[in-house]
Amino acid sequence: MFDKVEEMEERRDHVKRGGGERRIEAQHEKGKLTARERIELLLDEGTFVELNPFIVKTSHEFGIAEAPGEGVVTGYGKIDGRLVFLFAQDFTVFGGALGEMHASKIIKIMDLAVENGAPIIGLNDSGGARIQEGVLSLDGYGHIFYRNAIYSGVIPQISVIMGPCAGGAVYSPAITDFVFMVENTSQMFITGPKVIESVTGAKINSEDLGGAAVHSAISGNAHFTAPSEAEVLSQVRQLLYYLPSNHKEKPPSKKSSNSSSAEERIQELIDLVPIDGRKVYDVRNVVKHIVDDGEFMEVHAAFAKNMVTGFARIGGETIGIVANNPKMMAGGLDINSSDKCARFIRFCDCFNIPLITFEDVSGFIPGVQQEHGGIIRHGAKILFAYSEATVPKITVILRKAFGGAYVALNSKAIGADLVFAWPNAEIAVMGPEGAATIIYAKEIRESDNPEQTRLEKIEEYRRRFANPYVASANGIVDDVIDPRDTRKVIRNGLEMLRNKQKSLPKKKHGNIPL
Repeated sequence: MFDKVEEMEERRDHVKRGGGERRIEAQHEKGKLTARERIELLLDEGTFVELNPFIVKTSHEFGIAEAPGEGVVTGYGKIDGRLVFLFAQDFTVFGGALGEMHASKIIKIMDLAVENGAPIIGLNDSGGARIQEGVLSLDGYGHIFYRNAIYSGVIPQISVIMGPCAGGAVYSPAITDFVFMVENTSQMFITGPKVIESVTGAKINSEDLGGAAVHSAISGNAHFTAPSEAEVLSQVRQLLYYLPSNHKEKPPSKKSSNSSSAEERIQELIDLVPIDGRKVYDVRNVVKHIVDDGEFMEVHAAFAKNMVTGFARIGGETIGIVANNPKMMAGGLDINSSDKCARFIRFCDCFNIPLITFEDVSGFIPGVQQEHGGIIRHGAKILFAYSEATVPKITVILRKAFGGAYVALNSKAIGADLVFAWPNAEIAVMGPEGAATIIYAKEIRESDNPEQTRLEKIEEYRRRFANPYVASANGIVDDVIDPRDTRKVIRNGLEMLRNKQKSLPKKKHGNIPL
């Protein structure tokens, strides 16, 4: 028996060495960790349990050599004491290329994650499909994509790009809930620089084509980035701190370390938002003053900056925040911000995370490019997402709420549970300046002092139509509140909505305008 145990340990050591010392050194020289080193950083110390370490496919008939562990490490462990499942592709073994058995290991761990109601995390570092295995590699990808799709909304799915992720392989991260990338190390693209040059003549390097900066700020394919692998893995741990393990659970709660009373007014909020709608401010400062301990984990921070989304806590409970940011594009809604907003809303609804909307919006961004690009279709995604969401939904109108954008951003008409407005809020079809010019055009034109009359009519319109008390008188706004009481009002609302039960008409699924 002792001999058998020794043989087992030798085989295990062989698998742990991956592609060998030389390839491990090459990985380190690139500033990259090995698959197992990454797992150790991500998980709580000593909690990782590896599964199927000895799986290997050897077929000399097709020129396939032995690949220790099939180029991927799979198993489970804990993050902050909570169960997670994961796979980590091993670039030291065939460049982490995916073959039949490599895929089968990933499929098994995904199935286990769903059966046990725990998140699945994929650490991607692969040159793509294992060419020697032909269609078997493609079939393996298909099985992974299928599970990404049918398990969407069942458990959180997180992709971490730690190196190359090219060709069809990119579609697995694209279906998952959140994508993390390491700056100057990881890349995602369908076709690489050489193929693009041969087909189009355009010359571009891998980083400029599909690096972290590109996908976080331009394409919107990446939600989080960091300069190092250690920092990215720390971000993954931070994200899971806000999320439930599956769709049947509520998010974990955490007592605030802030000793101030929930009833205490936040004096700083009086001066953070200028009354003049033409003046800019950063809505993130408002958010951080309202949430527990000022902790706000922004999602998609570099993409569509006119819209802010992210996770925080109020009263110890996880919330999802959607907020216009007047610092960028006056906080208006365009194609990219509509997609960003709708996607985030739907994630929160999948996983029982209440939605808090801070509204300061002048409308949908006008322009030929936006119209031809499909702003109607993209803007409709926000309407669909909010209308379909059954989690608690609270809106606070900070300043402007004009036109269709007012309706889209969680108005009473599309299912908001509670809507509050600050006293300076303007709620109307359009801004007072534009509306008064249209409604009172004749009076202004025939006036002895047209400019003076125009200013008077703007104030008249604001007084008669654009103030929050008109909406409040019609039950469209539940209350006009002191800005300093915003945290208290939201917290009270969340406590009231804690056991909210709402079901949609029975159907197979809706047809969101993609």
